[in-house]
Parts: sequence; C-alpha cells; structure tokens
Amino acid sequence: MFGRRKIAAIVAEFLGAGVLTTIILSVQHSGIGYPLFVAAAVGLAFLVLSFTVGDASGGQFNPAITIGQWTAGKLATFTAIVYVIAQLLGGWLAYYLYTYLVNNHLGAVGGHFSGRILASEAVGTGVFAFIFTATVYRGASRAVTATFAGLGLTIGSLVASAGALGLLNPAVALGVRAWVWGTYVLGPVIGAIVGTQLYRLFFAEEEGGFLPNFSMASFSTTEVVISKPAAKPKTAKKTAAKKKK
Repeated sequence: MFGRRKIAAIVAEFLGAGVLTTIILSVQHSGIGYPLFVAAAVGLAFLVLSFTVGDASGGQFNPAITIGQWTAGKLATFTAIVYVIAQLLGGWLAYYLYTYLVNNHLGAVGGHFSGRILASEAVGTGVFAFIFTATVYRGASRAVTATFAGLGLTIGSLVASAGALGLLNPAVALGVRAWVWGTYVLGPVIGAIVGTQLYRLFFAEEEGGFLPNFSMASFSTTEVVISKPAAKPKTAKKTAAKKKK
C-alpha cells in the first residue's frame, strides 16, 4: 500500500525534475540565455527545491545523481528505479507545459555524438555529484545541504558549459529536446558515478546520512508499530520483601 511518505518522495522527485527543466527552458529561450545565467538560475532553483521538498526523497531531482547514490549504497535498487522514472516523467511533461505556455514547439538541440560534449557533461556532473555526496555523508541540515548542493550544481553547470549545454541531468535533457544517449545521457551518468565514488572512497569518514528508502515489498504492506508493555520495576518488590524479613 502506498504510504504518504512514499508518495511524497515520488512527487518530490517528479516536481523537482520538472521545475528544473522548466527553469532551464525559460532562461535558455529568453534574452539572457547565457551559460552564467542558466547555471545561476538552475542552481538557485535546485537550492529552493531541495530546501522545500528535499527531506521527502533526498532531493536529487536528477537520474544521474540517483544512479550515483545507488552505486554508493545510499539507495535501494527499487527506490532508485522509481525515482528515475519519476524524474524522467517530470522532465518530459515540463516540455509540454512550457510549449503550451509560450504557444510554440521547440526543435531538437542535442545534435549528434561528440566526445567533447560527453567529456564536458561528465566533468560538470562529476563536480556536482562530488559536492552533493559530501552533503549526504556529512549528514548536514536541510538548509546547509540545499545551499551547497545548489552551489555545486551552479559550479558544475558552468564547468560543463565550456563545451556543452551544461545540463548535467538526463531528465532535463529529455525536456529540452537534447536527449542524445552518447552525450547528454551517458555523460552525466558517468560523471555522477565517478564524482560519487571519488568522495566515498577518499573523503568519506563514516557511513552516515542515508537517503530515504523504500522496498518493493513496502508498497503492499502496512507499517504497524507495536509497542511492548513497559517492564514493571523490580525495586519496589525487593524493598517490600526485605521489610517482611
């Protein structure tokens, strides 16, 4: 059975990916669609989203980051699959929302495979994933996590914009019509795995800060907490027995 917390986690990842996609589309197709403004806008949006709904799911909003956290053992396999589906769906629907609002359709912008684009997206996502993983392992507060993750996304996007669009997110790539397997999909996934593992292997001191998880079985069961009756204190009985003697 779907519990409120599980539904909230899925909705958070869906909304997060959708809002990030809409923000990038809006800034890219505006008069200030420069890499710096795109990176700043998406970083700020990520910060706000992470602060508001991040506690429900861990605040990833990105299939590449989800896969990276899964490789580090921070997410169960079923949880990661559900998150990725929700994120991709959010990015896909964001395209239709944006085109409806502007009353115009957008053409594909992904181009063809390019090693330079692949490397750019991988390096940029690696920077973002490294910083995001640091917040997970340190178990920081939601405000601190949101702030540093948002700044990490801004920095990573700027790094990637040197040779690519700086999307760093397959769900966003789907929404902005840049879905190219060898670049804007594979690049972020490779970068996220490398960045996550780099922090985990060399800088993580302890296994802390696990992200919210739910298993496949938990969707069909109801969580029931049974409290055991408190044990009766034995001190009073011993005292009474001594008095009788």
